[in-house]
Amino acid sequence: MRRFGWIAAAAALVAAVAVPRQAEADTMDPALARLVTDESCRAPGGNGGLYYNPQSGYSRCGTDDLAFAKLIGEWGFALAPTAMHPARTTGYGGFDLAFEGAFTNISSDAQYWALGTQGKQDPNNKLFSTRNTGPDDFLQVFSMKTRYGFAPLSLPLGILGMELGTKIGFMANSNIGILGADVRIALLEGFRTGIPAIFPDIAVGGSVTTLTGNPEFQLTVAAADAQLSKPIPIAGSVVLTPYVGYSFLRIFGDSGLIDLTPNTDALNYCGYRGGNSPAAPDPSKTYRDGQPVCATGTSADFNNTVVFDSVRMTRHRIDAGLQFRFQMVRIGAHFVTDVIDPEEANQDEASFAPTPDPNDDQAATVNKFEGLPRQYTLAFDVGLVL
Repeated sequence: MRRFGWIAAAAALVAAVAVPRQAEADTMDPALARLVTDESCRAPGGNGGLYYNPQSGYSRCGTDDLAFAKLIGEWGFALAPTAMHPARTTGYGGFDLAFEGAFTNISSDAQYWALGTQGKQDPNNKLFSTRNTGPDDFLQVFSMKTRYGFAPLSLPLGILGMELGTKIGFMANSNIGILGADVRIALLEGFRTGIPAIFPDIAVGGSVTTLTGNPEFQLTVAAADAQLSKPIPIAGSVVLTPYVGYSFLRIFGDSGLIDLTPNTDALNYCGYRGGNSPAAPDPSKTYRDGQPVCATGTSADFNNTVVFDSVRMTRHRIDAGLQFRFQMVRIGAHFVTDVIDPEEANQDEASFAPTPDPNDDQAATVNKFEGLPRQYTLAFDVGLVL
């Protein structure tokens, strides 16, 4: 039976990866080119203002790093591991296959979500709006999870259970894919009878989740968690397991190379002849530096690519859940939320940036996560225990 479970899990995993998805952008795909502090580099009006403005010369738009940090913070919470499990492991050789749906609230009415995500596509001309007029209220993450128990370690006071987990999934209305892995150790799991059996199970674990399918930014979430649970047998074949826990998140977000005027083809705008070299010399230069040589325009738009400041963020979460198991089938419900405000949890030097208001003192700084609200995730899963 367990061998069959491994085969079924492998087949499901291959199917999830192999099924082609639409190449077109979805409404909640990132659109980081809109997050700018100065629109002068773009032609005003029409087409989203994402065309190069010749009058700006070599001036860049400027990156709105505060908006990017808030987006990464909320995306990171939603894509982080849910820690949706009791403390007790599946046991030596035990296997658990489950499908999970997680729904995380976001500040959908905030400017950074309206500008930072694609929005709807015009069915006639296939162009996207200049802003997302209706961001989702919840980020929806659907995933397949596996858990496998390893040989336990015998200790004087009981048994130390070990478990390895994997996760593969995607975020709805986007091309963002999710990959994750975790390891868990259940402390003193061997107590099943006698007075020690009245104590709850305790487990600690660590996990890493990353995303794929998105060239605009890279996001990795590392987590450490502790869980407390107590199985309650009912009528012999039913087990009800409530659990609570705490998790520490460290979010790592890094921007890709972002073209701030994506609707302008820099090569055509320049009339590109090649790099400044003996084969395509620039008549205005006496040296060969490899820079673009233009026949009809300027090379200014080549200079309008940027990288946003990296984001490093800490979050503290508490969770509670309930798992119902009947023989080999189980279902569960789970709730997780911030313990403290994100701004309070991030007071290190890297969490501050220069104030965006030009009228402020040049030395003034602001917390990147100022005003970022607490988030919560409501998750459900159904699984098969073998």
